[in-house]
Amino acid sequence: MGTIPVKWRLYSFFYTWYGRTVMLGRNCKKKIFCIGLNKTGTTSWTQAMVDLGYRVGNERAAEIFFDDWAQKKYSRILRFCDSAQAFQDVPFSLPGMYEELHRKFPDSRFVLTIRDSAQQWYRSVTRFHAKTWSDDGHCPPTRRDLENAVYIYKGWPSAFCRRVFQSPIEDPYNRDILLKFYKNHAESADEYFSKYPESFLQVNVAAPGALKKMCAFLGRPYAGGEFPWKNRMSE
Repeated sequence: MGTIPVKWRLYSFFYTWYGRTVMLGRNCKKKIFCIGLNKTGTTSWTQAMVDLGYRVGNERAAEIFFDDWAQKKYSRILRFCDSAQAFQDVPFSLPGMYEELHRKFPDSRFVLTIRDSAQQWYRSVTRFHAKTWSDDGHCPPTRRDLENAVYIYKGWPSAFCRRVFQSPIEDPYNRDILLKFYKNHAESADEYFSKYPESFLQVNVAAPGALKKMCAFLGRPYAGGEFPWKNRMSE
């Protein structure tokens, strides 16, 4: 893990402070967490939440807490949750984080976004990371690509793959390991929330009727249509 630049620390501090100020007087105990992995429709989910009138947490401001999650230091992450009503992606979608969030906010709702298959997710995430972090766009990115990439700090993508996917440093996008990771993430969430079925929804945002299903889960009126098409790559 590297050193987070001062500009990102200040950025996160400001959005945490600003969000907590905006949220004063609102119900801060009932949150909505999208715990689906990156490239499972989380950007589309976020836009749908905004359209439904929810205040969504600032994604980049929260991403600096990746190292906190890796060290199992959750206090800053939980404090950041006072800045909005809904949250997605890092660190909220990281393995096991939903258990800490559920303990802190037991009345909250958790949405696991999924793809049609693990293979579809693997293709999407490797193409997206290649576009973002590969020197010449080759897919998947190499160890050198990830170690040289600057995202929050230099080498953050490499640390992410090692800590989250637990893949070998020389083979960060090992297909078998990532496919197993995707399946384990969904199965673990299913198992944990089997004891709290009223708090959990699994949804494929590309499926017909998905938005209607989520509105019913959240107790929000359904105005028609489907999830907006956001940040999707061709398969």
